[in-house]
Amino acid sequence: MTTTDPARWTELLEDAVAIAEEYQDNGWDAIVLEPDAVTPVDREERTGFDVRVSADEYDLVAELIDCGDVTVTAADVYYRPPEDGDERRIALVVERDEDTDTAVFLPLTYDLGESRSVFETALADGELLLHVTTADTATDGWVSFSHGDPSLFLEESDVRSWD
Repeated sequence: MTTTDPARWTELLEDAVAIAEEYQDNGWDAIVLEPDAVTPVDREERTGFDVRVSADEYDLVAELIDCGDVTVTAADVYYRPPEDGDERRIALVVERDEDTDTAVFLPLTYDLGESRSVFETALADGELLLHVTTADTATDGWVSFSHGDPSLFLEESDVRSWD
């Protein structure tokens, strides 16, 4: 995963595991994904971010979501402000099904400059999509999570500068 500060990414992954353990202590099934790439995508078939994970992680999420066992009804976005002058953003998204007590933890890092068109579209549409994929999306497909408030993934100043 490319970050300006690899220590921040490692810290985010450690926080994801720690929070997931708290969920598990409270009886939840918690899955922590470890993306190896987060890429802005703006194609006819999908827009948002492709979040590439291992085939095993993808299969686990796809089985939960596609089989209808889990329906994500809520989400939390833990956004970390950038360090001075850093275009790289970091966030932890927790996708939750409160009926089945299942949570999917999705750490993200993305470059604001490379992601500008994705965020401009998302802010205009009122929806940011995160697509969990593998290296071979042609075979595996993707599982999408929708977020109705894209501004949760940005600094307030980022949003104002694009108005």
